[in-house]
Amino acid sequence: MLPWKRALRPLAALLLAAAATAVPAATARADTASGRGWNDYSCKPSAAHPRPVVLVHGTFGNSVDNWLTLAPYLVNRGYCVYSLDYGQLPGVPLFHGLGPIDKSAGQLRVFVDKVLAATGAAETDLVGHSQGGMMPRYYLKFLGGAAKVNALVGIAPDNHGTTLNGLAKLLPYFPGAEALLSASTPGLADQVAGSAFLTKLNAGGDTVTGVHYTVIATKYDEVVTPYASQFLSGSGVRNVLVQNLCAADFSEHVAIGLLDRVAYHEVANALDPAHATATTCASVLD
Repeated sequence: MLPWKRALRPLAALLLAAAATAVPAATARADTASGRGWNDYSCKPSAAHPRPVVLVHGTFGNSVDNWLTLAPYLVNRGYCVYSLDYGQLPGVPLFHGLGPIDKSAGQLRVFVDKVLAATGAAETDLVGHSQGGMMPRYYLKFLGGAAKVNALVGIAPDNHGTTLNGLAKLLPYFPGAEALLSASTPGLADQVAGSAFLTKLNAGGDTVTGVHYTVIATKYDEVVTPYASQFLSGSGVRNVLVQNLCAADFSEHVAIGLLDRVAYHEVANALDPAHATATTCASVLD
């Protein structure tokens, strides 16, 4: 990368972040005024948005911190939105997504059933970041999730694995998480390219019939590399690179999930394709 391009990356990211945080502030006020938020089990899906949205956090994440921007973004657009914690290790607070991923998929199954029972909906849509965009595929493929899920939207998902060094690059974003690597963390081992878990997950094809898949990736991802390994193949798949929509988007692996409203606009398009609109750099102001 040329030096001037390297210098522009943090500046552009800062500008995108500023736009991303300014608009959600108004959104948060609107949610407070209306008494609505996410994980509101009194929420009933509307005719315009008949399916509740379940947000699935990434490795070292949790049901709150991962979604402080995206959850209000979707609530403000009329969705019933829910998020879960999964993959907890005994005695480890806040940092989740570290347990065996097949067991985490079982936790997702229980949570989806809870959301469907509360809302009365027949199906849900899933949106996940990092491991949270990959783990639901196990639920869809092996735990009966395909009958209960209309769409899976993965933001920077490690669908075909990464290296342990790539996963270690997440550590600076989560103070104290590095010490966890000395403990047993099967959720990390399962995500290493070539693991037994990923071999089983991807055997026989990436997708299952009847589910719509969207993958939203950034070419600056330093955790799941190469970024194209995130993409899926099969019927009902749409693979999106955010730089093809906004060349000034310099989000990396964490930022694309936590604050990138260009990516969020593509999430909204995936959840409601009948009313999709063009995603551009101006989408940060939507």
